[in-house]
Amino acid sequence: MTRSLFILGVLVLGQLSVTAQQSTFNVAAFDRARVLKAANEYLAEAPITITSSHSPRSAGGIHDFFSEGDYWWPDPQNPSGPYVQRDGMSNPDNFNDHRRALMRLSVQVPALVAAWRITKNERYAKHAVRHLRAWFLDFSTRMNPNLQYAQAIHGRFTGRGIGIIDTIHLVEVARAIEVLKDSSALSMTELGGITQWFRDYQTWMTTSKNGIEEREAKNNHGTCWVMQVAAFAQLTGEQKLLDFCRDRFKTVIVPNQVAVDGSFPQELRRTKPYGYSLFNLEAMAAVCQILSTPEDNLWTFQTSDGRGLQRAMEYITPFIRDKKTWPLKPDVMYDSEWPMRQSSLLFAGLALKRPDYVQLWKRLPADSQVEEVIRNFFIRQPVLWV
Repeated sequence: MTRSLFILGVLVLGQLSVTAQQSTFNVAAFDRARVLKAANEYLAEAPITITSSHSPRSAGGIHDFFSEGDYWWPDPQNPSGPYVQRDGMSNPDNFNDHRRALMRLSVQVPALVAAWRITKNERYAKHAVRHLRAWFLDFSTRMNPNLQYAQAIHGRFTGRGIGIIDTIHLVEVARAIEVLKDSSALSMTELGGITQWFRDYQTWMTTSKNGIEEREAKNNHGTCWVMQVAAFAQLTGEQKLLDFCRDRFKTVIVPNQVAVDGSFPQELRRTKPYGYSLFNLEAMAAVCQILSTPEDNLWTFQTSDGRGLQRAMEYITPFIRDKKTWPLKPDVMYDSEWPMRQSSLLFAGLALKRPDYVQLWKRLPADSQVEEVIRNFFIRQPVLWV
């Protein structure tokens, strides 16, 4: 089988987004200096996978991703007993090494691939592939394709379905792998092995107890499940899963999460309503970007009473433009760090022909050194998407 035929078989089923076909804004030219500055720094950094650290609290092995629930703390009344919840307050003593390694992958690989896409300099692609080999192919360093032990709670759970949200950081990595198909740095055999890893992971996400629990979540977790499965199915060419995600967005996500005014009630009730609203919007916008086709444009989909992404954008954009008008209390943590250069503004601006959204996107900060922002801001290289 030739390389081109293999790629066709793996990728042709992934639909091109409407915005990718219609974009007139030159994202590569706008973002060139930023992308190359970051990529040039990352050329000097070797891959780090989850096998470089391990927590004694993990019930899994060295190749199993492990994280702990953010808002769970030792009980002052029973310090050695099960943890207790403090919603919105992250426990700094939790084990976060695997999350940090995954975030590092999601920062560096897309930046390197974006630099390759802009310059066609193979050194960027080759270095990105070093990371991909370490994470998905090398048996001594690769991660097992499941999140069975994610967001554990000391004394309560060895892992939870809610932990699947930790791999939102593989969404842009999957997109970068699609872009790399045209580079000689990634062999046909390696592309097949990496694609198989994502196929195994999406199978676990769609069939395991934890995966099904996360699919049924009523808030941003349910949105992120759809976003991840859609992104991975686009890479693996699983048309039935793409169709399933497209239908679920229209029949479950939008009807159950978007209010008539365009707000997200499940996010507004949290102790960080502004940050959570932006986060959920980013995930929904990514779903639209991945799954929209000329025949089925999720950007313009709406329920009979007008609820959809257009309404959600109209609700939140004034509060991005002028955060002082936000009607609720400030987020309990990291309130001053938001908004960022939200990809929803760029994607929706192009898809819905709203240049005001694109202009607002241009004015916002593109990068942050704050770990909480990096963790909740998962699409950072729009040159890979439009």
